[in-house]
Amino acid sequence: MPLDDWFLTADERGNPSTRLDSRHPDGIAWTTGNEVRPLVHGSTYFADLLTAIDAAQKGDILFFTDWRGDPDEILAEPDRTVRSVLSEAAERGVVVKGLVWRSHLDKLQFSAEENRHLGVEIEEAGGEVLLDMRVRTGGSHHQKFVVIRHPGDPEQDIAYVGGIDLGHSRRDDADHQGDPQAQPMPDVYGERPPWHDVQVAMRGPAVGDVDTVFRERWEDPSPLSNNLMRVARDRLSHRDITPDPLPEQPPDPEPRGTQAVQILRTYPHRRRNSYPFAPGGERSIARAYLKALKRARKLIYLEDQYLWSEDVAACFAEALNNNPDLHLIAVVPSFPDQTGLSTTGENLGRNRALEKFRAVAPDRVAVYGPENRDGTPVYVHAKVCVIDDIWAVVGSDNLNRRSWTYDSELTCAVIDEERDQREPQDPAGLGDGARVYARDLRLLLAAEHLELQKHQVDALSDPVAAFRAFKESAEALDEWHKNGKSGSRPQGRLRPYTPAKLKPLSGFWADPLYKYLLDPDGRPRKLRRNDDF
Repeated sequence: MPLDDWFLTADERGNPSTRLDSRHPDGIAWTTGNEVRPLVHGSTYFADLLTAIDAAQKGDILFFTDWRGDPDEILAEPDRTVRSVLSEAAERGVVVKGLVWRSHLDKLQFSAEENRHLGVEIEEAGGEVLLDMRVRTGGSHHQKFVVIRHPGDPEQDIAYVGGIDLGHSRRDDADHQGDPQAQPMPDVYGERPPWHDVQVAMRGPAVGDVDTVFRERWEDPSPLSNNLMRVARDRLSHRDITPDPLPEQPPDPEPRGTQAVQILRTYPHRRRNSYPFAPGGERSIARAYLKALKRARKLIYLEDQYLWSEDVAACFAEALNNNPDLHLIAVVPSFPDQTGLSTTGENLGRNRALEKFRAVAPDRVAVYGPENRDGTPVYVHAKVCVIDDIWAVVGSDNLNRRSWTYDSELTCAVIDEERDQREPQDPAGLGDGARVYARDLRLLLAAEHLELQKHQVDALSDPVAAFRAFKESAEALDEWHKNGKSGSRPQGRLRPYTPAKLKPLSGFWADPLYKYLLDPDGRPRKLRRNDDF
């Protein structure tokens, strides 16, 4: 199977200004020979990350980006916090550089003060963290990754990419009792909101691509903020607003695994101070989905925080309509993460998206929300898609127009060159064959949601069996709840997702809120007019 049957070529990325693709020969826009490990849950990721940071010594390099960073978030008990771990690394002589979204106001339930304090405290230890507001109005830098380079020992190089911030509420585990350091959320999630999330750890040549993503943003000569009040405040407080030069980029690590990795991004089109590495923006995440969906034949498995854009849903609906054997399973949060006016806009957007799915394939689309063993809803923050056990993505982007066009995002598409020998060996019937990484990722997540053991979960390699097992498990748990929890609790943690009921006239005021604030469009005008990415 040629990898460009699924992956984007350099031309298809549509961004000749990036150094990402020029690093590779002959129009190839991916790396091979990587070792990729999914890290499900914040506690798993934080433990792995802590080990990697502690191994970094003088002269090594640590780059990170974040949407929200809480200095006091504990990576490991009793007192290994984000602040202490990164500061200790800087004090050891590790080159620590960070780009953290400047954020909107805390009173709008964002993280401006937390992000500012994180930067100050790391800089006091010798690192450098910049508050980056080079975004469109109302947009954000949503990338969440860490890359650690060892110039003297490149076999130890590692990059982490996904949806997990270095912040409160993220350190949960498979039991989903929640992070003791919780961020405020609606009462339905309890005092310690359960949190489901996914990151990947990568070793091999792909680490060099993630390193390049950081360097492109860091070396952008545009001002970090165009807000004169913020610039004045930064100057008065002696805040660092000028990035120091980065150390020379080390050569890529040697190949060490069987996974091909394509780094995908979103950057918006900015009319002023355009990104030098993406002057027209970049929408390779959207383009990659559109290409992969054309080859979907049997099963699309999704986990997503939002899944609420009609534009994005239309792409999946087209695939479902064109392929009568194609099924879709989606795991989403049962309730929004905030209260107030935005909740109606979120529900409106998701209801419309699901209507598009069900209009073309009512019996082939199933959407579920998870809960823990106590019956508390689990907030799904993961961003995962697996198509036909071949192409799998984990990243920071949600399935909405904002993530595909407006905010900065980073995701990893992975195709394992090792074929999976479990039946069916070629579920799509295109000759591509199931791949070990994609199938293992899907079954790992299914094992948690359905509470299955290893010997049980392999039976779900069959897409039809998987769709049926999810349906039967969720219906049994839902029926148990409806019967007053009489008898033993059924196995599994999923319940069918119930679309929110909206008042008849709510669309009149919620529609503009949804379109222009919650799910804005960052495409150039020509692409908007043509409804293209």
